[in-house]
Amino acid sequence: MTGKIVSIHSFRGGTGKSNIAANLAAVAALEGKRIAVMDTDMASPGIHVIFGQGRKKLKYTLNDYLRGECDITQTCMDMTSELGIKKGKVFLIPSSMTATDITRILREGYEVSDLRNGFTEVIKQKDLDYLIIDTHPGLDRETLLSMATADYLFVVARIDEQDLLGTAATLSVARKLQVPDIRIIINKKPSIYEDKTIIREVETKFKARVATIIPLLPILIEAGSRYIVSLRHPDNEFTKSMYDLYKVMV
Repeated sequence: MTGKIVSIHSFRGGTGKSNIAANLAAVAALEGKRIAVMDTDMASPGIHVIFGQGRKKLKYTLNDYLRGECDITQTCMDMTSELGIKKGKVFLIPSSMTATDITRILREGYEVSDLRNGFTEVIKQKDLDYLIIDTHPGLDRETLLSMATADYLFVVARIDEQDLLGTAATLSVARKLQVPDIRIIINKKPSIYEDKTIIREVETKFKARVATIIPLLPILIEAGSRYIVSLRHPDNEFTKSMYDLYKVMV
C-alpha cells in the first residue's frame, strides 16, 4: 500500500484542527498503522505541545528541513513508546516555535517543491500508511499544496457564519484541485443544535459529507491541548468521533 496523505484544514484558526490531527494520528496508530503528523502551520505552530513536547528543545524541525539544514527523516520524532502505543507507530514532524524561526519563514518563505518532496520522502523512508498534515488556516500556497496532494481532506468548521462561509470557499478550491475525498468535521457543537439537522443542512448547502460532529465537551476544555485525549480517555465521545474519522480513511 502506498501511504495516503490526510490533510486537516480549517478556513479560520481556533477550530480545533491541531487537536483533531493529533488525536486521529493516535487512534490510527492504536489500530496498528504507521503514522506521521506534520505541522505545516509554520506561522503559528503548536501540535508538538499536544504531544507533550512544548517545553522541550526540538533537535530538528520542518523549518530546518526547508532551509536545507537536515533530511526530512531527521525531523521525525518517534512518539510511539512515549504515548504507550503497542502496535502501530507515530512520528511527529514539528515546526519551530521560536520567534526567530517564525519571523524568518514569514520573511523569506520557502520552496513549495521542497515541501512536496518532503511529503513523498517521509512516506517512503518511514514506510507510512498515513501522513497527516496539520495545515495553516486559510488559503495560501502551502494549503493549496497540501490539498492538491491529499487523498483525504477533512475541513474543520464550527457552527459560526464566518467559519461556514470560509468552509464554502475552501471546498470550492478543493474541488478545483480534484481532491478525491472531501469531508466536513463540525467541531465544538453547542448542545442547542441537533446532529440530524446539522447534517441535513450542511450536506445540502455544501454538497459534501459530514464525517463527524464533535460536541463542545468539557474534557477538551480541561485538557487544554496538554495531552492526547483519545489515549487518556478511550471511552469519551470525542474519541468515538476520532474513530469515525479513521473509518473514512480505511
